[in-house]
Amino acid sequence: MNSICAGSEPAPFSASSVVLPMPSVGVRAGFPSPAEDFAVNRLDLTQILVTHPQATFLLRVAGTSMRDAGIEDGDTLVVDRAIKPRHGHVVVAVVDGDFTVKYLHQRAGRVRLKAANPTFPDIVPKDGQTIEVWGVVSSCIKRFAV
Repeated sequence: MNSICAGSEPAPFSASSVVLPMPSVGVRAGFPSPAEDFAVNRLDLTQILVTHPQATFLLRVAGTSMRDAGIEDGDTLVVDRAIKPRHGHVVVAVVDGDFTVKYLHQRAGRVRLKAANPTFPDIVPKDGQTIEVWGVVSSCIKRFAV
């Protein structure tokens, strides 16, 4: 099961921890343009990644069940609790008290959580089991080894 790192609680979003103004430069897949070396626009990651600051949390991923969705072990997820979860959303859910990250699958009044890795089974609630959709993943932040 892809989960949130053990021992870590969801961290509430703090604008001061994500505001990182930096030069804004377009990236082309073709030939580089020397004019882009002089870009003066600034990017504010808060404006790009956060729609509802009061309902946004950052969570660290542990596991590989969502690898085919581009969510990998160690990534940081931006999770918005103000977004109403719908079929097909990547969500953070609480299953038997544990956080997990999966696709939300809703059909005919039934809910299941689907991994994006064929080696992981779907999570289908059993009798008496509670699955709470905790929030919707709006972004995934990756760090590359440098």
